[in-house]
Amino acid sequence: MAYDGKLLRRAIARLEAQKARREEAREKLQGEIYRKIPRIQEIDRTLRRTIPEVIAAALREGEDPVPAMEALRDRNLSLQEERALLLSQNGYSVYALDGAPACKACGDTGFRGAAVCDCLKKLYAQEQIKELSSLLNLGEQSFDAFRLDYYDTKVWPGKGISPRENMELVYEICLGYARKFGRYFFNNLFLSGGTGLGKTFLSACIAREVSERGFSVVYDTAVSVFSRFEAQKFAKDSEDTRDAKDDTRRYLRCDLLILDDLGSELTTPFVQSALYTLVNARLAAGRQTVINSNLSMEDVRRRYFPQTASRLEGEYRTLPFFGEDIRLLRGKGTL
Repeated sequence: MAYDGKLLRRAIARLEAQKARREEAREKLQGEIYRKIPRIQEIDRTLRRTIPEVIAAALREGEDPVPAMEALRDRNLSLQEERALLLSQNGYSVYALDGAPACKACGDTGFRGAAVCDCLKKLYAQEQIKELSSLLNLGEQSFDAFRLDYYDTKVWPGKGISPRENMELVYEICLGYARKFGRYFFNNLFLSGGTGLGKTFLSACIAREVSERGFSVVYDTAVSVFSRFEAQKFAKDSEDTRDAKDDTRRYLRCDLLILDDLGSELTTPFVQSALYTLVNARLAAGRQTVINSNLSMEDVRRRYFPQTASRLEGEYRTLPFFGEDIRLLRGKGTL
């Protein structure tokens, strides 16, 4: 999985904050127990002195350290039993003061060797959902909330099928793509059609599902994406350049990029080049992309470099959206 450094830092900060809160709670409980049962504090002090005593016994010249070490072990076991009994008799868990990590797999570090632990992955996914929600209103957008009854059942002129029949197929493909991400028939989708037909809604559904399955997802508009590519190349301020580089790195390296509203940008030679770089680099790296656009594939061929259009036409499954604008129908009160 490719991680967004910004979101990973947020997830690590949350992990550290959780650990600090647990430690604060443990210290508070420890103070309470020590005041109530002073003998436990005495036992803990004695146990903490064990390691220096063991080392001293092992280094003592002219003596066999084994008997001394065995005696220390027996004493410690006896003290630990007494400590557990005192805690239990006073209504506390025998593990109340042990400070065991919440995640035994990584010891609350968030990493197992060089790999990200599942506990940190969970926090990362939550941060990613939060980030996506600020752009896509993910609180309402899910596959379960998608309504096919918004689409007309009459055959649409020039299409041979109704918008409802078409959207049943589109919905099934988007659902399968999200739930079998990385293992589905199609690696990339091109959602094509007019405004108010559900392209952004289904993209948000895909973003949510894929993110919750532990993959890195970046959603952004074409205008914003290409402006960051431009800032990376032309920005004079070093901080702006660094931020733009971070953003373009995210676009290129995330597991799933959702590029919204392709065709709304001003198609300059630089934008043409940036789009080719983005599409080609992600295909070469085997990373998946969903593109939303009001453009048809014929429009794409007229608007963009032939090399770009060829890759979009050959490597993306086009999903056509047609019918009446759902937002307008809602506004008229017909839905």
